[in-house]
Order: sequence, then structure tokens, then C-alpha cells
Amino acid sequence: MDNQLTSISIPTILEIGEGVLTKLESFLLEHKLREVVIYFDDFSYEQFSKQLQESFKMVRLIAINISPSMDIHDLLSKAFELGNVDAVISIGGGAVVDYGKYISYIRKLPFISMPTSASNDGFASSNCSIHVNGKKTTVPAKVPFGVIVDLSIIKQAPNRFIFAGIGDLMSNITALYDWEYENQKGVSTINAFAAMISKKAVNSFVRTPMEDIKATIFLKELVSSMTMGGIATVISGNSAPISGSEHLLSHALDQIAKEPQMHGIQVGIATYIMAKVQNHRAERITKVFERTGFFKYCSTLPLRKDEYIEAIDLGPTIKPNRYTYLHNKQFQIEAKRVVNEDPILIDLFS
Repeated sequence: MDNQLTSISIPTILEIGEGVLTKLESFLLEHKLREVVIYFDDFSYEQFSKQLQESFKMVRLIAINISPSMDIHDLLSKAFELGNVDAVISIGGGAVVDYGKYISYIRKLPFISMPTSASNDGFASSNCSIHVNGKKTTVPAKVPFGVIVDLSIIKQAPNRFIFAGIGDLMSNITALYDWEYENQKGVSTINAFAAMISKKAVNSFVRTPMEDIKATIFLKELVSSMTMGGIATVISGNSAPISGSEHLLSHALDQIAKEPQMHGIQVGIATYIMAKVQNHRAERITKVFERTGFFKYCSTLPLRKDEYIEAIDLGPTIKPNRYTYLHNKQFQIEAKRVVNEDPILIDLFS
């Protein structure tokens, strides 16, 4: 019998605070990284590339503005075009973070993640979402060597990115309940430590003052909690600690909606629906979404009730190997009832 302890990777560098971008070179020197490539998206290149290139004195920096429409073949080419560098860094939104993560994985190089918004937990996770044969696909990578989040940059992002991050993080609640349900049905086995990390992350966040979503304490808690969620997936070896029926609904909406919304927005609305179906912590989720202004923002979007109804049917087919509440016909019927009759949802849907 193998009684070996589980061994997992966690970020070596973890810096979350205001102004940490200006300290990037010192972090690299501390870990003997003297030649790095930094991938930017259009926004981050315009805002930060000149500042960083001028501030670096001892580390050689290769700055590249990477196209937002790369697929897996483009990324493989980029990976093998790289010369001898000590690390790969991505500064920007989710796409450029995933690109850098995948390139570093192919080249077996340390990866440092520097998100410019807090819209989802991908900046700290061990996988990435890239286009394979024209279809967005989740592919394996490695947990970042470093996670550096400058909260003064996160504050500059439009509020919708923060609302998306709130929606994505709150889904830990329904995802964990789905995981327990799967375990009861003999479909999955819960990793207790991963579940504990995910639960602690979201419970810590819901106790944070929510009067101002641009407040430093709020954003630091949001980013820290999402980082913990990413680590939970490394421990479990799958996305179950942070992704359940609510994510299946969002993935379905990506396929059928005329105007798909940001991932975290769709996940947040689906989290509210599934919490009602599960009869688990729906009141807490409602309070967070009301206090932060998440629901108020969602009321400005072109959300269609018929698309959410269709997504309830399609969602389980996206991951047929799982058995969440959404995979049970009885709970699908209940989810449709919630969509049709819940007062908050009636106000949101057109």
C-alpha cells in the first residue's frame, strides 16, 4: 500500500498589493531570473511596456505584444521561436495569461502570471483555455511559478471585470455542493484538503466589507481567494473544487447565446440558479450579489430567459462523465422552475 504524502506545486512568488509592478525586477533578481520574455496584450503593452523596459536595469527584458487570436499551432511556433530565457511572464487579460502559461509549459520554463483584471481565477490555475481546431479547449499546463497582482492596476479595470470575478469566486459554493453530491452517488471522490481550501477561500471573501468594490481590502480578498481556488484544483487534480453545474450552464451559454456575456457573469447568475436548486446557501449568495451591485449590473445586460432554459438541457452533455445536480432530470426541472418564477431572475431576463 502506498502511504506517500501528496506532493503539489504552489507558486514560489506571491505578491498581491498596490504598486508591485514597479518591483518586478527585484522579484526576478531575488530568484536569479536575469533574462525574461514578457507577453503583453494590446492594453497592457500600451500602458506598461515602456515603463517596464525603462525601469529594468539588471534583467534583460524581451517585450512582445502577442495577438489575441492565437491558436495552439501558433503558440507551439511561439514556444520554439523563444531563445534561451529564464522565465516567461504574461501581463494582461485572461487570453495572454493563458498563452504565456501554455508557452512556458511547452518549454518547461517558470511562468509568472500578472493579471490586469480580477475577472476569473485562471491566473492561478494549472490549466489554460486555448483554441484547438477552432474550438476553445481546456488544456493542461502547470501552476504558475509566480503570481504578481498589482491592485492599483486592478482598480483601473471597468467594474464589469470585478463583477465577473465575484461571480466566478462565488461559484465555489455550488461547485463544492455538486462535488459532495457526486461523491454520494459514487461518481467522484472528494479530496478533503482541496475542498477545505476552496471553502475557506469563498468563506473568507463573503466576510469582507462590500460597500466599495474598488477598495483595496475588497480587491485583495477577491484576488487572494481566487488564488486559493486555483491551488485547490492543483491539489485535487481536477476543476471540481471550483467548477460544477454552474460552469456547465455557462459553457452551454457560450455555445447557444446570441450575445454571450463574460464567463464570470454567466457563472454568477448560474450559481444563483443552482444554489436555489440545491437549497444551499442561496441567501448568502443573494446578499453578496446585492451588496456588491452584481445583480444591478446584470440587469443592464441583454439576458434571455429562453437561452438559460436551453442551457439547462445542454449543460449536462458538456461533461457527461460528471454527475452534478444538473445531470439529474428532477433538478433540471427545478432549475427551469427557478428561471421562470424567481423574482430576481424575472427582473434580470428579457
